[in-house]
Amino acid sequence: MSEEITYAAAGVDTAEGARAVDAIKETVHSTYRPEVVGDIGGFGGLFSIAAAKGMEDPLLVSGTDGVGTKLKVAQLVGKHGTVGIDLVAMCVNDILACGAEPLFFLDYIAIGKLRREHVAEVVAGIGEGCRQAGCALIGGEMAEHPGVMDPDDYDLSGFTVGVVDRPKMLDPESVREGDVLIGLASSGLHSNGYSLARKVCVEGKSAEELLAPVDALDGNSVGEALLTPTRIYVKQVLSVLAECPKAVRALAHITGGGITENLNRALNSQVNAQVDLGTWPVPAIAKYVCEAADLSEGQALKTFNMGVGMILIVDPDRVDEVEAALAKAGETTYRVGRIVAGAGEVEYTGEGNLYGYEG
Repeated sequence: MSEEITYAAAGVDTAEGARAVDAIKETVHSTYRPEVVGDIGGFGGLFSIAAAKGMEDPLLVSGTDGVGTKLKVAQLVGKHGTVGIDLVAMCVNDILACGAEPLFFLDYIAIGKLRREHVAEVVAGIGEGCRQAGCALIGGEMAEHPGVMDPDDYDLSGFTVGVVDRPKMLDPESVREGDVLIGLASSGLHSNGYSLARKVCVEGKSAEELLAPVDALDGNSVGEALLTPTRIYVKQVLSVLAECPKAVRALAHITGGGITENLNRALNSQVNAQVDLGTWPVPAIAKYVCEAADLSEGQALKTFNMGVGMILIVDPDRVDEVEAALAKAGETTYRVGRIVAGAGEVEYTGEGNLYGYEG
């Protein structure tokens, strides 16, 4: 007689999966909004569209993304509590670019060997990201992949849906010559450029080396600096859009491709964005990585956010109003340039002054 080979014997522990779901319930519940219907555990997440009732022409806006190879840093140093924030941030900041309010979020965790404590740590970060963004975590999937992934390996992806009233939607076609660029400070590299950062700062180093203090990073370690979570700008920006209607023309989320390859996405074909280098501080970790890679200014500006996580394109007559509203929301801002006549491209002034901010 042949020996019975169960699913667990093949490497998938459904009982541990059930325990992991129990371990994350409190985190999930902490993100709920009044529109959430039911609870986790069903075949689909339920969410009322009541938030759109007062809108003239509501549009659903969706976004999906992952964390990328930043996860490899987390896995190497054994710190998994913040990458979930990154996951939420990459999705909700994207849909914010058209003025949308994120309503709910779903995650997908692919993991070599499922352990409830590990999953609970990751999901705690996802829950924190959802609370920062004001959206509900209404579902997700934990998939164990024995034989495909190493036991300690995992990957994350996420999906968000938001809503915006079409008449209030931010639109690059409304951008015009003379508009002002307001940059919002980033917290570091956020979740982009990590294949390069890992190559020059992580490869060949032990966890102990990556957690040792570094003077050039203000006493922080490389591991800590690289794992600083992506900032979520949702509540601050939405409050400004509500307080200063029509003052913000368009918005760019500065992700992979840096300022050069993201700010142009908020332009129309009749204008350029002229960015003044040296008008904002570059985070220590960004300078550290760029120096380690011997990156030129041009390459740095199309690889990393270099200290600016979002750029608002603002009516010049209302810049003071918008800056005051952002300050009221607790946001640090910098006037980083202007809109000029052009063809939908990003240009720079002050070449050689990227690291020259003096405050």
